Amino acid sequence: MSPAPRHRTVPVRVGPVVIGGDAPVAVQSMTNTDTADALRTAAQVADLARAGSELVRITVNTEEAAAAVPEIRERLDAMGLDVPLIGDFHFNGHRLLAKYPACAEALAKYRINPGNVGRGAKRDEQFAQMIEFACRYEKPVRIGVNWGSLDQELLARKLDENARLPEPLPLERINHDALIESALESARRAEELGLAHDRIILSCKMSGVQDLIAVYSDLAARCDYPLHLGLTEAGMGIKGIVASTAALSILLQQGIGDTIRISLTPEPGAPRTQEVRVAQEILQSLGLRSFTPQVIACPGCGRTSSDYFQRLAEEVEGYLRERMPQWQTRYPEAAAMKVAVMGCVVNGPGESRHADIGISLPGSGERPVAPVYIDGEKGPTLKGDTIAEDFKRIIEDYVARRYGSGG
Repeated sequence: MSPAPRHRTVPVRVGPVVIGGDAPVAVQSMTNTDTADALRTAAQVADLARAGSELVRITVNTEEAAAAVPEIRERLDAMGLDVPLIGDFHFNGHRLLAKYPACAEALAKYRINPGNVGRGAKRDEQFAQMIEFACRYEKPVRIGVNWGSLDQELLARKLDENARLPEPLPLERINHDALIESALESARRAEELGLAHDRIILSCKMSGVQDLIAVYSDLAARCDYPLHLGLTEAGMGIKGIVASTAALSILLQQGIGDTIRISLTPEPGAPRTQEVRVAQEILQSLGLRSFTPQVIACPGCGRTSSDYFQRLAEEVEGYLRERMPQWQTRYPEAAAMKVAVMGCVVNGPGESRHADIGISLPGSGERPVAPVYIDGEKGPTLKGDTIAEDFKRIIEDYVARRYGSGG
């Protein structure tokens, strides 16, 4: 079963990246360095970009951070990385953009949170100033509403209106409607202030899976702005990965979403790039994009004679991920390749035949040989202590032959 046709949205250009329209769903991430530290921030942006993040958001919260943005851009350019930088503004963005025009110019997009742009009478004025800068520097804007920082005046108004209804709606529905209304009202206001329709991206992030699905399903039905998906405050480790995957997969399967970000809380010492890999795996598992060859491997059971097939699967997966950046320039279609590493004769030959290339390792009581299958046909049989290296060499030859110019 294929995903539903994409929800039609207007294309928005963010530097070299197009979001929406017919463009593929883009992967986004965010740094967690102090942006004022230009060296460390540029290094982390580079790590995220090399891992596959096509847009990277950075916090711009102080004068020191705003002053550092042009240097960060220059360092990335010197590394040959044209990844767009998105400025994340809250509370004081209007002042920072006014005082640091080089920052306003260096950023490829501004992110504005309507709930944090200002309070009371200042809110509309400061929002207008942010939009004025976006128009002046010809930058697109993501109007990003978050449940944790929802405009309280809007929410209070919605609650009062609901209380006057003969049959008031559930509080959950009011919260959802307030998020969507905040995003759409802000977008309409931005257009009234002169920002073009094709320079606006929307997001309505929540931390609950069912809440996120409900809000984005409704939002997609009410506008044609590109939508940025993300489960905010997803959490750490397995919990964050599973929750984000559950929510985003359902929406993407329905054709909703133009960019995604996996908001994982990093485990101590874990690389920031993990969120990029999770985003790529979601898109690839759904058949929406291909980033690196997929390894199909069995879970193991009482028939498997050792953990060798597990270690081989891990080694092969690491090898494919390591080789893909080099293959990308010569054999880009190799990203869609499927490689099977199986542990016994029950499903091993069948899965290997269905893959582009596969190996079926011997299980308990089976002959100590490992047949290789290439494009559904039985190929060489490997044995001995060099199976891993021999199999990787076969993969390398296969990629060159099948995906090379003469393949």
